[in-house]
Amino acid sequence: MFGGSALTDPAIDVPAGGTTTGIPITYVPARNTILLSLALAWAEVIEARHIFIGANAIDYSGYPDCRPEYLRAFEAMANLATKSAVEGRRIEVRAPLIDLSKAKIVQLALELGVDPAQTVTCYQPDSEGRACGVCDACRIRRAGFEAASIPDSTRYQPR
Repeated sequence: MFGGSALTDPAIDVPAGGTTTGIPITYVPARNTILLSLALAWAEVIEARHIFIGANAIDYSGYPDCRPEYLRAFEAMANLATKSAVEGRRIEVRAPLIDLSKAKIVQLALELGVDPAQTVTCYQPDSEGRACGVCDACRIRRAGFEAASIPDSTRYQPR
C-alpha cells in the first residue's frame, strides 16, 4: 500500500473544503509513473505504438504527474528503456485531454456517445459507485457540467 495520500491511507481524511494551492493531500506518490510503467510493459509485449492516459493539466488538482512536461519525460524514458524503441519501434504517450477544460471534456464525452453517469471521478465513491459530491474531484466535475451548460448526470450519494 502506498502511504502519504488521503486516497490510499484511511487515517488521512479526503478534503471536502475546496481546492487548495500546492500539491494536495490526495496526491498518490508515483501513481501515474507506476500505471504508465505497467502500460509501457504491456505496450511493448503487444507491439503497441501508443499509450493513452487521461491526465489533465487545466482543471486538475495540482498533481505533478499530470503535467505535459512529465508526460514528455516519461515518453523519453520509455524510448530509452525498451527493446522495441532501441529496435526502431518508438512508443508515444498521448494525453488527449491534457489541455481541455472539464467543460470541454464533458462536451467531448457526449459527442462521442459516452454517458458521464457511467463514469466516476470521485475520490470517495460509495460501494454502488455513487460520487460523494463534496471532494475536490466532484467539485471540479460539477463545475465542468455547469460551465458546459449541460445537466450533471453524475450519480451522487444521497446527502
